[in-house]
Amino acid sequence: MRSASGNGFDSSDSFAVSGAAEGAARLHDIPPSITPSHGDDSHLLSRIASPADVKALAPDELAELCREIRATLLAYGHQHGGHIGSNLGMVEATVALHRVFDSPRDRIVFDVSHQSYVHKMLTGRAAAYLDPDRFSEVTGFTNPDESKHDQFVLGHTGTSISLACGLAKTRDMEGPNSGIGNVIAVIGDGSLSSGVAFEGLNNAAEQGGNLIIVFNDNEMSIAGDFGGMYGPLARLRASGGTAQPNLFNAFGLDYRYVEAGNDVSALVAAFEEVRDIDHPVVVHIHTLKGAGYDGEETHADRQTASASPVSFDSPTGVHPTDNVNHSEPWHSDHCNLSDHEPHEGQCEASHWQNPDAAIGKPDDPRKHYGKMAMAALEPRFAAEPGLVVISPATPGSNGITHEFRERAGAHYVDTGITESHAVAYAAGIARAGGTPVVATTASFFQRAYDQFFQEMSLNRSRVTVLDFLGGLSGSDNTHSGAYDVTMFSNIPGVTMLVPTSARDYLADLAWATAPAGSADAPAGPAVIRVPGEAILAAERDATLLPVTGGQIADRPQSASLPVSASSASGGISAATVRGTVSVTAQHAGARHMLDWRVNQTGSQVAIIGLGNAYPLAEQTAAALSDDYGITATVIDPRQCTSLDSDVLESLRDGHQQVITLEDGQLEGGWGEKVTAYYANHHVSDGSRNPRVLNFGAAKEFTDRVSLGELNERYGLTVEQVTEAITRCF
Repeated sequence: MRSASGNGFDSSDSFAVSGAAEGAARLHDIPPSITPSHGDDSHLLSRIASPADVKALAPDELAELCREIRATLLAYGHQHGGHIGSNLGMVEATVALHRVFDSPRDRIVFDVSHQSYVHKMLTGRAAAYLDPDRFSEVTGFTNPDESKHDQFVLGHTGTSISLACGLAKTRDMEGPNSGIGNVIAVIGDGSLSSGVAFEGLNNAAEQGGNLIIVFNDNEMSIAGDFGGMYGPLARLRASGGTAQPNLFNAFGLDYRYVEAGNDVSALVAAFEEVRDIDHPVVVHIHTLKGAGYDGEETHADRQTASASPVSFDSPTGVHPTDNVNHSEPWHSDHCNLSDHEPHEGQCEASHWQNPDAAIGKPDDPRKHYGKMAMAALEPRFAAEPGLVVISPATPGSNGITHEFRERAGAHYVDTGITESHAVAYAAGIARAGGTPVVATTASFFQRAYDQFFQEMSLNRSRVTVLDFLGGLSGSDNTHSGAYDVTMFSNIPGVTMLVPTSARDYLADLAWATAPAGSADAPAGPAVIRVPGEAILAAERDATLLPVTGGQIADRPQSASLPVSASSASGGISAATVRGTVSVTAQHAGARHMLDWRVNQTGSQVAIIGLGNAYPLAEQTAAALSDDYGITATVIDPRQCTSLDSDVLESLRDGHQQVITLEDGQLEGGWGEKVTAYYANHHVSDGSRNPRVLNFGAAKEFTDRVSLGELNERYGLTVEQVTEAITRCF
């Protein structure tokens, strides 16, 4: 058992326990009414407007401040959700940083920056965590637009040391007039496994000069901590920082170890020792992720009136826990990914906490379709030893459950936060004859762009990519998937499939992962865009697909199906129009997977809805029929790799308009290719050159804008599309 030292929550604090239901308050259940309110001078946190206020506190007040911050985080997590676990572990370290250093002259760079909630509280933004009406005022990551104390917008891992090296380089080149003092990179919570972090360490040692690297070692990544470096780190912890090999010393870096990573006094002393140092140094602090969660409790316990109050055996509020050092292949506990039951230590659920309001709601699309894919792949493991699922550190959020990983054994690999490595690793598996499936979030795949081009595509590696959270969403600006189609669909040799139903999704997965040498297997890599909110909603409510009701024609089984002759009304036949693909098809199997599907025949208007925008295509067609008597042709392209030229040619007869809908970046995206097709294949008969209208997202970053608001902004609503169509007649 590890007894963590630090400063947390004390049961003697009246603000933390008053009003607890039925006298059985637990640390998990701090209601909004008992968090310190901004402007209430009886609480320290409400009086902190800048780091100068932290410096002005008496030494014995730092522990009280940490307790208030921890209580605020716990209440905030229940009401708002967020990266609560990592921030709970960083309370004391962040208070100590602002106690010792002088931000913003001393530049503090938080890696990933999901560990920056406490930093925000101490730099004038505490009200955004104390007052529920103001929760939306701050992002979940650092942002210079919010405060001069934030250096960068960061939502991906491993870059803090490189960024800090750049800040320090300019300071050293410009001298005393640079306006920059100490440069501090705060890295950890799994970030150190990222390859760019090692590139930063390598550069820091060579560059020299003042650079302080605070390594927050909480023995976790997002899930477990995977990789050869974690053994030496464990030995460093066990030896009090004296064991060899020491990977930081191996880079030529100075090194200090602080076991009491949740003891604010110990951290203040450690940071004072390295302040104004003249060479790079690593301060390795051992913290407890989720420090302050009650590790004994379950959600079921919290529903009973007989639940006993938390017993605080120390003034720290950080519970002793033995939820560390598990011997299973991944080192998280058996909490099975519940986002509502985080606890201290090696708990995967503490990476992201959903608010209490989300309890009992059905799975989001990522978990729903992720679980579906794993359920389809798992029965194949026994007969296909080379079939391997690879997740670069984000399994739970994408439905790769703890139980699945247990059963999959060697068929599942977590590479840590290493997207570039994961894709290159998959290419190696494919070259050896294996069947790799790489699964993570669309915005994280941006980090592996070079590997998609070189190791995967140039080498025609049979890699299957599951692209989660692609398209528009209410994500923050660092996690938007609106750019995935422009990225993947323009890489030579990549087939990007965009299914619009669970049936198509599983069929695409089966095709992409068909064993090498099978007659129907693709010739190279395939990216499958995992369906999003609009598709899942339509599957749960068929009325959202008013044209087909979700009952769509089967996939074509032959590439030789003809294009129909035009009907008297100028329409086309859904039963026969399948088209052929002349660009990327290698064989019949590839061709029929890339054929577009016509789900309703019509005339005047053809609406082509890509992926998550497909339900909008049917809804718009229904509105045109109901309000204007227009029966529109409705097409599901199923992929965005190539154009189905036969379908596009058939639309010349009887269609004055072709409408493309996509829930991603319009510029450089898919719809413009349809426009370009008709522009580049202009025919002399002007009546056979349909006008093309493209609907999609602007080329911009958006930050926590709801999906509904984004659709309104980009014209992706039934009313706006219908108005644009009818205005042209």
